[in-house]
Amino acid sequence: MKKVWLKIIALSLALLASPAKAQELEYALELGGMLGTSFYFGEANYHTLFKNMNLAGGLVGRYNINPRQSVKFNIAVGGISGDASNIKYKYPENPDIQWKFNHKVWDVGAQYELGFWGYGVGGGYKGHRKICPYIQFGLGGTVCNGKFTLNIPIGFGVKYKFKPRWNVGLDWTMRFSMSDMLDGIKDPYVIKSGFMKNKDNYSFTMIYLTYDLCPKYRKCNNE
Repeated sequence: MKKVWLKIIALSLALLASPAKAQELEYALELGGMLGTSFYFGEANYHTLFKNMNLAGGLVGRYNINPRQSVKFNIAVGGISGDASNIKYKYPENPDIQWKFNHKVWDVGAQYELGFWGYGVGGGYKGHRKICPYIQFGLGGTVCNGKFTLNIPIGFGVKYKFKPRWNVGLDWTMRFSMSDMLDGIKDPYVIKSGFMKNKDNYSFTMIYLTYDLCPKYRKCNNE
């Protein structure tokens, strides 16, 4: 009888431990969608963040190298708009020039993410946290007005694992483009452009939802 009770206790402990072990699985991939806003930064808006905001959205995927490092991929589209009619400066070539624009930017890119600490469901021997802020930078491509240019995204974000395989996050990046024609007009200030000098830029602020795929099975706690 004593052996039977010992077996029952052992089985109960194993059943109680198995959900915790399953929750601590790491996953290699995440896939999901994102929705938010975009804005333009250039000749028609040199100083004000989040001015003339437009709707933006897209798809996002993430390859998790380890609990602190990831590579994120995105396909996104957003609006950029501006109005130079209220600018006080005069343009050397044409002091009376006024222009407005409302364009779409298509963005494909990849960013390296570095978390402030290990990201996961928390608890156990790993000690991961369900919420994690991160910084990011990468390389992307932009299509606007039928023309292609490269961009360098730099930003930060925070993600939260509200279920063992579900993640929600807030992500902000500034896309530094290599083009001065996203707004549809060549530099009216007649300033010589350089590698990243005097270019048109845009920003995405996104809320995203992703689902974990491809669990990384581990043989023991030391791996």
